[in-house]
Amino acid sequence: MQKLFVLLFFALPITVHAAATDKLKTFVSATHSAQANFTQEVQDKNGKRIQSASGVMQFVRPGKFRWEYRKPYEQLIVGDGKKFWLYDVDLNQVTVRKLDAALGSSPAALLSGSNEIERGFVLTDIEERGGLEWLQALPKSNETTFNKILMGFNAKSELTVMELHDAFGHHTVLSFSELKNNPSLSPQLFKFTLPKGADVLGE
Repeated sequence: MQKLFVLLFFALPITVHAAATDKLKTFVSATHSAQANFTQEVQDKNGKRIQSASGVMQFVRPGKFRWEYRKPYEQLIVGDGKKFWLYDVDLNQVTVRKLDAALGSSPAALLSGSNEIERGFVLTDIEERGGLEWLQALPKSNETTFNKILMGFNAKSELTVMELHDAFGHHTVLSFSELKNNPSLSPQLFKFTLPKGADVLGE
């Protein structure tokens, strides 16, 4: 089975209904840092699960994030405010990109940004389901990885689910649990140290 990589995880005013759009804005304005457990499941166009993973994510706005994939493979993704680092532990391989190039295409970058999703996507509230209020984000550019992103918010305006749809019909569900709003996170979490002997791809 192919190893799972994170799928590369907000100013034009848009007239929409209140609900989930307001919850997104509340989440962005009130959450300056966060930590949560996550599970990630990828389904094919027929709804069959083809990949799954889990780990811990942390972010501090603007532009700093850390996603640790712990199962089934260890991978580390770090945004230090300038660069985007992806480290595959088994391969001892590091991929690096400018952070600006990752914004808009990564859930990590979207969550840690200030207004990237409003700048890069057309936002529309959609019907409630599963006890959550849902927002649909359609990209304004054709250069993004996803052609549709759905975001589900609970009654506390906490983001609990992201659903990402790509052009190949794949459907990725990111679910968050044990969310901590505005924890004090060490700056060292968002600094990437190149592992000894690692192969480096990119810049």
